[in-house]
Amino acid sequence: MFGLGYFYGIDMTYIILVMPALIFAMYAQMKVNSTYGKYSTIGNRHGYTGAEVARKILDMNGLQNVIVERVAGKLTDHYDPRTNVVRLSDSTYGSTSVAAIGVAAHEVGHAVQHARGYAPIKVRNAIVPVVQIASYAAWPLAIFGVILSFDSLANFGVILFGLVVLFQLITLPVEFNASSRAVKTLDTHNILEGEELAASKKVLSAAAMTYVASAAVAIANLLRLLSIVGGRRRD
Repeated sequence: MFGLGYFYGIDMTYIILVMPALIFAMYAQMKVNSTYGKYSTIGNRHGYTGAEVARKILDMNGLQNVIVERVAGKLTDHYDPRTNVVRLSDSTYGSTSVAAIGVAAHEVGHAVQHARGYAPIKVRNAIVPVVQIASYAAWPLAIFGVILSFDSLANFGVILFGLVVLFQLITLPVEFNASSRAVKTLDTHNILEGEELAASKKVLSAAAMTYVASAAVAIANLLRLLSIVGGRRRD
């Protein structure tokens, strides 16, 4: 697999390793957009908004100290552990759709993970600063190492990108668990019922696919980087 190199000027490592992962990522993004769009038109029978559900679930878990805020954009929802704030996008905060309810419950799931000391999210949060640097520095360091025939620099670049892949892999259980918590809470407390709950699960499943795709792209790029560095050594 390694050392695929170029064929008539074409980067075969990109075509064979990275392109399929990118196509999968594009499909996953289209899937989540279409699924969210479909179920964003279906309201829940109780008339809850995303913000109301977020507040309700937080309070049920004794997290009155966690704030729910509106943030601009569509599907820009996230939980910020540094400020203990659940931020819901314009498309979620005031919406009564089953899609919005699922997304809001998912983000609250991260707040609950943080409060309960869920191990994967603690590891992910701990390596975020390093990963932010690694994501920018890994490729330049590795390529400069290859160009300058400086193996230690190239290896360091590979190691840094390995941290990016590790972050993506740790993200998977974090996101899956947040969705599982969300669905269980929505069901147990009858916030959504029957077809409403099923629709919300479809939205969360589609969103989960985007994280799988991101991990696949990261792994493909790591394999490509290993191929480039390994191929240079053999030359």
